[in-house]
Amino acid sequence: MTDLRRWPNLVALRAFEAAARHQNFSRAADETHVTHGAISHQVRALEQDLGVALFTRHGKRLTITPQGLRFAQAVRYALQDIADATQVLREETRHKRLTVSAIPSFAARWLAPRLGKFIDQNPDTELVLQSSGQLHDLVRDGIDVGIRFGQGQYPGLVVERLMGDSYYPVASPGYHQGQLPTLPQQLKPAQLLRSDEPWLPWFQAAGLKLAEPSGGVRFQDLSLLIRSAMDGDGIALVRQVVVTQEMAAGELVRLFDVAVKSTSDYYLACPPDALRKPQVQAFRRWLLEEIAIFKAQAGAGVA
Repeated sequence: MTDLRRWPNLVALRAFEAAARHQNFSRAADETHVTHGAISHQVRALEQDLGVALFTRHGKRLTITPQGLRFAQAVRYALQDIADATQVLREETRHKRLTVSAIPSFAARWLAPRLGKFIDQNPDTELVLQSSGQLHDLVRDGIDVGIRFGQGQYPGLVVERLMGDSYYPVASPGYHQGQLPTLPQQLKPAQLLRSDEPWLPWFQAAGLKLAEPSGGVRFQDLSLLIRSAMDGDGIALVRQVVVTQEMAAGELVRLFDVAVKSTSDYYLACPPDALRKPQVQAFRRWLLEEIAIFKAQAGAGVA
């Protein structure tokens, strides 16, 4: 077996391989992010160590020798083996990392409180949860799983419907000194909190001839809308999926029996390559199990 202590300097070998491939010290220097002089010095040091000329130099023109050409091929194969082994190790490390992106209200109010169960079942997985209202390019941004609320049209991704949702009004049990409206006809526009979800479809379902509320604060984040309702600022139209914690805790109560099905659904979206990762498959299985439990508890509104 060859004594590894007699190996040439690896930095010099990399400089030589690049110079041999480009037949030019300057281009080799650009590739390896060093100076032309550094490449020249490394190659001369390697020639002295080996006792053979690897290049012939004619002014600025450089020509690799036959011995140099054979050696360059051997070095290239060896460096490629090192690069391949490095990539395998990096992929193995990356396999333990899972990046999930979800809209803020779903991430904070439904997904995050349940993630402890997933980590308990998959202790070797590092899960990175990103919340954003923007529609990410999952492939470009290196995201393994996207949970989206929309129509399910996401080209280039593997898409699976998770569940639907519905809207209904809620209020703090202490709102208006506890004197909550018992009929939709008792609602007044000034009482209604606004978000990006319009009230008009619910008005129509309830048989009310009211115009869409205007003025005042408009909440784009449903978490802020829910907080405002909990603080007793008014009556909010909220999605059932994201308000279950507050409803279960008695911090908000549902008003009336009228609910409107959302025109959007929740979807799991994955790049095809990411879907093959073991940690993505494990997350998908866990998520579907959690949603099945939630559907059984929540009823038809999310089916």
